[in-house]
Amino acid sequence: MKISSPAFGNGDPIPRRHTCEGEDVPPMLVWEEVPPGVRSFALIAEDPDAPSGNFVHWVVYDLPPDTTQLPESAALPDGAQLGKNHYGTESYRGPCPPPGKPHRYYFRLYALDSTLGLAGGATADEVRNAMRDHVLAEAETMGTWQR
Repeated sequence: MKISSPAFGNGDPIPRRHTCEGEDVPPMLVWEEVPPGVRSFALIAEDPDAPSGNFVHWVVYDLPPDTTQLPESAALPDGAQLGKNHYGTESYRGPCPPPGKPHRYYFRLYALDSTLGLAGGATADEVRNAMRDHVLAEAETMGTWQR
């Protein structure tokens, strides 16, 4: 399985529009080469370089199996759930590191053999626990941002 964004190449800077210094909208993500038997997808976007440790920016789960992209907006397909990020909101919150060194932002997509059935607002850890033993494939793309 492969995931990419038309907004930035893997390892390249994330455009300002998708950060706290811009419009703070999620970048479009597209995926392909999905394995057979997928019942849902989950997506977790996080920054492992945050001063407090791994910082979660976006959690989406129970994406329908026919989903092949997420648009550059907050719109999700029917049935999909938003989880709670480390800002405490159920939304995308883009890169916003302290000034200094560049941070890496990983967008990880998981193809699952079931839906998770969690209520909206689950944390990334709750999603990871529910996904255990249900991951058919995973893919990631990474962008950077520096203030």
